[in-house]
Amino acid sequence: MRVDCVYPQLRNPCPSPPVNPSTMSSVHRFLVPAVLVLAAAASAQTKFLPLKDVKAGMRGVGRTVFAGNRIDEFQVEILGVLDNIGPKESLILARLSGGPLEHTGVMQGMSGSPVYIDGKLVGAVAMAFPFAKDPIAGIRPIEEMLKVEATPTPPTVQRAAARPQPSALGERDLTRVFQKPESVAAGESRLVNIATPVSFGGFSRATLDRFTPQLRVLGLEPMQAVTSGGDIAPRMGNPADLKPGSMISVELMAGDLSVGADGTVTYIDGNRVYAFGHQFLGVGSTALPFARSEVIALLPNVNTSFKLSVAKEWMGVLNQDRDTAVAGQVGQRPVMAPVSITVARGGREIDSYHMQMINDPLLSPLLTQMAVSSVIDATERSVGAASVRISGEIEFRNAPAPVRIDNIFAADNGAAAQASLSAAVPVAYVLQSSFAALQLKNVSLRVEVLDRRDELTIDSVVASRRQVRPGEKLRLDIVLAGDNGSEITRSVEYTVPIGAPPGPLYVTVSDANTANVTDFRQILSSAAHSPGELIDTVNNLHPNNKAYVRFWRADPAYQLEGADLPDPPASVALILNNSQANFAGITQVRNSKVAEMEIDAGGMFVSGAKTIVAEVEE
Repeated sequence: MRVDCVYPQLRNPCPSPPVNPSTMSSVHRFLVPAVLVLAAAASAQTKFLPLKDVKAGMRGVGRTVFAGNRIDEFQVEILGVLDNIGPKESLILARLSGGPLEHTGVMQGMSGSPVYIDGKLVGAVAMAFPFAKDPIAGIRPIEEMLKVEATPTPPTVQRAAARPQPSALGERDLTRVFQKPESVAAGESRLVNIATPVSFGGFSRATLDRFTPQLRVLGLEPMQAVTSGGDIAPRMGNPADLKPGSMISVELMAGDLSVGADGTVTYIDGNRVYAFGHQFLGVGSTALPFARSEVIALLPNVNTSFKLSVAKEWMGVLNQDRDTAVAGQVGQRPVMAPVSITVARGGREIDSYHMQMINDPLLSPLLTQMAVSSVIDATERSVGAASVRISGEIEFRNAPAPVRIDNIFAADNGAAAQASLSAAVPVAYVLQSSFAALQLKNVSLRVEVLDRRDELTIDSVVASRRQVRPGEKLRLDIVLAGDNGSEITRSVEYTVPIGAPPGPLYVTVSDANTANVTDFRQILSSAAHSPGELIDTVNNLHPNNKAYVRFWRADPAYQLEGADLPDPPASVALILNNSQANFAGITQVRNSKVAEMEIDAGGMFVSGAKTIVAEVEE
């Protein structure tokens, strides 16, 4: 048998007569599929130039977009191969030339630009030297980019481990999450991942300045967009319009406020697309929507030049974000959560913002915080005392109820930052829980900014008597002090229960922060056991537009899944003590809350705390 009759990829294969499966022997039935597999593998291998065959001095071409959506070519000269720059990773060092590169150098937004030698794909432009005089780039081998295909994709976004304590979204926290090697030492300089330029449309300059450190920790380089992402066509684009070298934008938020991260497509295999040549955020399995974008200008820069682009139409979803590439599906419709923020002044609505946002445990809280901050920046005066009221609901799929927000913040400077954080923390707490079924569904917020400081401080607490018997009433007069020496007095009465044991009865009048820390110390040591319990924990936090009167004893107490068990009998306490090691829902506290009352502060921000003691007599 002639060899070229078996392998049809050879130049002159023998003609093959039609085959009747019923007349094939068992050997033939096995041989034909095997031959087809070998033929397909051989054909696929011709598309790529293996790393082992790449030699210094080779020349090739790269493809990227310099203007509009036209894919242009640039010249590539291979300088050598850097082996073992990471675990089982290598890098091709090359000099780029042609087009605007002599003037701009390697640009942000070129990440993923495919490089070909003799028509075969070598890899993607992925790394560069900051402040370099020549356009020297690191090319990620295509073999390493295709490794992300072997990584399984879960049906939902991968969730972070349970974090029972909500925390501020600060640079230090983000650094702990994203500790990944992104550079290669080369003498006194470093070959680093080409930073992913992120365009922020509709955001205030002050907001970008405030959040730039956090964004750079994520490997994102923020810049103010000249247009917003609100013009992205709602329909899906034609997959045929996306080619290797095309510009894409990973859309984290779209609408009146938009956030898009730019890069370049390296390789398309059917409906599978590979891009960037390095990680975007390194979150692994994910669900990040991306759109086809067009370049409107090139901005040369001494450090790193970059492309300015605008997203045009949705193309698909990236479901893998790994160290060597991002990969996803073309034609898959993105699922995003609607976000609406209404702005009011003096009780009257003056503006509204409507966006769509990704569902991600880390990015969604940060984007929520930035959106609220920017909206307030556009409304609040930049100097002087101010108050910010924020209210609304945050809905999650598979949750029994929405998370409710109702707070006010007053300060000479910083009320906006506190208000934006108060909207982000509930999103972070729920999405970063251990319940993967809780997906962000809808965010609806109302923000009202006042040009005055609506704040009351707990100034004094006076009891009607220092000794009280069971069954008698204890009256408290609470003085709340405001600006310019103004005072408001609120009075409450508490009836000491019949059978109350003798001894000191403590009364603490406090703001919401103090009350929350006191009532929810169990979240420091235990996690919620159901989505409903998780949502209840957030909704039971005290709003800060009231004062809280807490009556408590110094006796030991317990909390069982958030419910108070004050001063239980010795037999019950023994059982609870023995159960703590086996049941994380039981928390022992140092004192027991006997009762709690709320004091209306007229919607003003309340701060401070005062404690007095009354003696319960027999």
